[in-house]
Amino acid sequence: MKPVLIIRTGRAPDSIRARHGDFPHWFRLGAGLRLQQLRIVDVASGEALPAPHEVAGAMITGSAAMVTERAAWSERTAGWLRDAMDVELPLFGVCYGHQLMAHALGGRVDYLPGGREIGTRSIELSPDAASEQLALPASFRAHTTHEQSVLEPPAGTAVLARSARDPHQLLRYGPHAISTQFHPEFNAEVMRAYIKRKHADMRGEGTDPQQIFSAVAATPIARRLLRQFSRRHGWSAVPE
Repeated sequence: MKPVLIIRTGRAPDSIRARHGDFPHWFRLGAGLRLQQLRIVDVASGEALPAPHEVAGAMITGSAAMVTERAAWSERTAGWLRDAMDVELPLFGVCYGHQLMAHALGGRVDYLPGGREIGTRSIELSPDAASEQLALPASFRAHTTHEQSVLEPPAGTAVLARSARDPHQLLRYGPHAISTQFHPEFNAEVMRAYIKRKHADMRGEGTDPQQIFSAVAATPIARRLLRQFSRRHGWSAVPE
């Protein structure tokens, strides 16, 4: 059986990684996969991606990098994503992965107007989501932490959900390719750890980190998305 690829575009901060693990671990748990089902490629460290036909699909992680930096490894990965889309490989991008997919397919990424979005936020489905088999309610909670965002989705992209700050929280690019600006792989403890780490930055930006920290809540519906995607494409091996 072909492995499921995790395209690692960065690492969690040391303090968070030491206590909670790192991106591939969170994605594996979220998607309900066994370790032996995965192939992890650290593109940010220069590792080469396999040909799209060698994997069952791919999940693209978040990163502290910025898509607008146009780093060589990031642009190479964008090219790989275009090739993967050509063969309709199942793809699920998150945060940086979400932005990179949009950039790769012709959208525009830049800094989110009004500054950083962080914390547990309400996500609202759009009218375009009505025909989707997402099993999501009209409104649900999700964890967010990002400075850049998809400002203009690629042509032909379906916008499936938004938050009050970001109109492009969930995008579909084709029958087997979606991405989320929010973090379905985060649990509440990871979200709190990110808020603690960004405490000083948030104060400097005029937001109240304590209030945002106190509002962190469980996000079971958002977390369900990775498992649903995994099951739909025949990846999931671990029962819920």
